[in-house]
Amino acid sequence: MKKYICNVCEYVYDPANGDPESGIPAGTAFEDIPDDWTCPLCGVGKDDFSPVDE
Repeated sequence: MKKYICNVCEYVYDPANGDPESGIPAGTAFEDIPDDWTCPLCGVGKDDFSPVDE
């Protein structure tokens, strides 16, 4: 699964880790996160994330 980076603060969403503090379990693909989820560091929405080229 692909990682995504916040274009504002550079937080990296890693599907292997999820975002447990926001109720997103490990193993959740970025595409499967609810649309109202926001960056845990700066609060922007999913639209401000870009795929990480690995």
